[in-house]
Amino acid sequence: MTFSDFLASWFTGNNLALFGAGLAVIFSGIGSAKGVGLVGEASSGLLAEDPSKFGKALILQALPGTQGIYGLITAFLIVFKMGILGGSPVTLTVAQGIYFLAAGLPIAVVGYFSAILQGRVAASGINLLAKRPDEVGKAITSAALVETYAIFAVLVSLLLVLFAAV
Repeated sequence: MTFSDFLASWFTGNNLALFGAGLAVIFSGIGSAKGVGLVGEASSGLLAEDPSKFGKALILQALPGTQGIYGLITAFLIVFKMGILGGSPVTLTVAQGIYFLAAGLPIAVVGYFSAILQGRVAASGINLLAKRPDEVGKAITSAALVETYAIFAVLVSLLLVLFAAV
């Protein structure tokens, strides 16, 4: 087997599409884990002093987790469109595989960065919650604004997947 035969056996349309689905889940999931962790660290300090603020802190901590969900939804749609879930599997061309790989990239990249940045904003919101508990709505709004870009990215990814010609 030559090297070009080896590459041809691995770089099929289906493998490229699955790689795109994997990237969508992995990078948005890593970003969400980091973002939720950042807020969790800040929350632990607050809750050690005042456990009654758990509910408000939990809302702030949950916000960066949504990007991971967006990546998971995108991956499921790619796999569904390939016919692996609930259908008969199709054989994708390399061009179609590259298309699905590209469709997973918006939420993979934007999801990664926006989740981490949203975690940083939400962690700052925990500081606001500690000093001014009545202003938690402002902290949530500030963190939710970062989410806007993840929503744009998942819309692009989902539209690309849903309107793909297979």
